[in-house]
Amino acid sequence: MIASVLQRRNRYRRPHGDRWSWRRLRTQVDWRALAHYVGPLALVVAGLGALAWGLNRPLRAVSIDGSFQRVSPAQVEAAVAPYLSAGFMSVNIDAIRRAVQAIPWVDRVRVQRRWPMGLEVTVVEQTAAARWNGTGLINPRGELFLSEASDPPAALPRLSGPDGSEGDVAARYFAAVPLVGAAGLRIAALALDARGAWKMDFTNGLSVRLGRHHVAQRIRRFVDTAAHIVIPRLSDVEYVDMRYANGFAVGWRAGAGATPAAGAARTSASPPGAASPNAGALAPARGASPPAPLPTSIRKTA
Repeated sequence: MIASVLQRRNRYRRPHGDRWSWRRLRTQVDWRALAHYVGPLALVVAGLGALAWGLNRPLRAVSIDGSFQRVSPAQVEAAVAPYLSAGFMSVNIDAIRRAVQAIPWVDRVRVQRRWPMGLEVTVVEQTAAARWNGTGLINPRGELFLSEASDPPAALPRLSGPDGSEGDVAARYFAAVPLVGAAGLRIAALALDARGAWKMDFTNGLSVRLGRHHVAQRIRRFVDTAAHIVIPRLSDVEYVDMRYANGFAVGWRAGAGATPAAGAARTSASPPGAASPNAGALAPARGASPPAPLPTSIRKTA
């Protein structure tokens, strides 16, 4: 029985050679050479840690810079204040930037440390280029940066459309501005309805219906042909309908005559020898007799 117990104990004994493995490791490793390389590295790490600890002094000064019109320095101070308990080195720069960026009308923020115990916050405000659906504001990049402005500038052009279409409407507006500007016109409003049809209003009271297709081409055709014809009689014109394949129609104000304007012989898109698209497409005043049928050279599209 004793022999059986001793045999079971021997099963759990380590081999004789493993008992002295650490001694062999000590003789095989050149500890002096290892200390020669590790020692200076440890000193450098310790020195950097001590330097960081020494530099991580409490923040005592915050400089706020920017051209403030819609954003106040007090708003920036309130956004930065919760992070000032940290030290000069440990302050969370990214968190401060996000907090200031969340302030309405803030476009870009730069946060920098200023030796020895300061912080500099530079704020760039948004620039409103157009209104969106009445109360929203769009910047020159076509981004809706404020959906509910309490006091939107009244002089801004009015853009409107279904939710989520602000990027497309803004892109259309910015592309049209130089085109209509060449004709001496300024856009007052640009609207996209739920069916996808476009309508453009100008500051002189003229309205242009553009439809759903070939909108860019129709804007250019309006500038090249229709604008020169209707602007001399602007007080009589209510709208211009560009939804025709080879011409356009004019809607006259109440009491205005339907006589074609001088020079309205043919649009550049009309085929040679066809009847005058502009003359045949002129609409009479509201309440007057129905207009004459459109000539065969004009085809209305969406």
